Amino acid sequence: MTTYRTLRIAMNGVTGRMGYRQHLLRSILPIRAQGGVELPDGTRLQVAPVLVGRNESKIRELAAQHDVEHWTTDLDGAIADPGIDVVFDASMTALRAKTLTKAMQAGKHVYTEKPTAETLAEAVDLARLREETGVTAGVVHDKLYLPGLVKLRRLVDEGFFGRILSLRGEFGYWVFEGDHQAAQRPSWNYRAEDGGGMTTDMFCHWNYVLEGILGTVRTVTAQTTTHIPARWDEQGQEYTATADDAAYGIFGVETPAGDPVVAQINSSWAVRVYRDELVEFQVDGTHGSAVAGLTKCVAQQRAHTPKPVWNPDLPVTESFRDQWLDVPANADLDNGFKAQWEEFLRDVAAGRPHRYDLLSAARGVQLAELGLRSSAEGRRLDVPEITL
Repeated sequence: MTTYRTLRIAMNGVTGRMGYRQHLLRSILPIRAQGGVELPDGTRLQVAPVLVGRNESKIRELAAQHDVEHWTTDLDGAIADPGIDVVFDASMTALRAKTLTKAMQAGKHVYTEKPTAETLAEAVDLARLREETGVTAGVVHDKLYLPGLVKLRRLVDEGFFGRILSLRGEFGYWVFEGDHQAAQRPSWNYRAEDGGGMTTDMFCHWNYVLEGILGTVRTVTAQTTTHIPARWDEQGQEYTATADDAAYGIFGVETPAGDPVVAQINSSWAVRVYRDELVEFQVDGTHGSAVAGLTKCVAQQRAHTPKPVWNPDLPVTESFRDQWLDVPANADLDNGFKAQWEEFLRDVAAGRPHRYDLLSAARGVQLAELGLRSSAEGRRLDVPEITL
């Protein structure tokens, strides 16, 4: 007979886009439906979500829609509840550090979206508090669990690239201004005073992607801008965008072998997509190259690399994309958010740290701060090591 134990998870911010779609709908509910997570000893760890939000009608409706028994508008009460094991946060960035601090001080394990704080000092304080309390803390590093990047990481581990030379990333899409068509992102994303901004949002991602694929980020040079200065909010009111909606970064990365890699990543909410996926990374090395997106990864070995000839007087007849080969998954790769949730829950059950913790998140906040400063000062900046 299978033995079950249950973790009660207070999920704050599930009425938002990410909290609802990726964490509740595509992660926790499927984990619940599959009977929880199997542990090494054969027992199963089931999850019991408790929905938390400020809008009572929305929370009540979500709970009824998804057969969730418990919900509340009292976040502090949920944190203080001795029956709650884990506090998850996907609310506004400006509120996150306070929520995580209260949760860890109450002895709760925490799992959170990024950035973990508005400033590096706050993010480091959170990492120190985790050390003091001994709770398990996890920070969403979803892109490393995407099938495309899982395949890309496997190529790195197998030495496919030889000496890695560079990485080029393209991320973004057109976010409608909100006047004629509704925006796909919340208005606070474009207000710096509310914790919004492309650099603040995405450089946290790029730090862990670069760490997870290549190595340690040593330098950053960035140019940030607000391409669309006026937008319309959820009530149809025009407002001034005070945060950057695009960030163009060059990162100096050092591999574990000590080799330098140049990484360039463009991030924009004011770009129209002409590529296979909304985010793509190309890694080039002496022995081969690969391009990875959310799900797909293609590669080209040195021995199979054609020799293009530049001739602007004749039309191109080569189909360059047909010269690349698909990299197989060779395994069943689940939704990236769900996969990391399962890993985090196993770490909670075992009482051990999660590999993507609050210190990793602090490095992401640091890179965002340095990116904004690099743009403001017009120069390259070193990335210091963080010590607790």
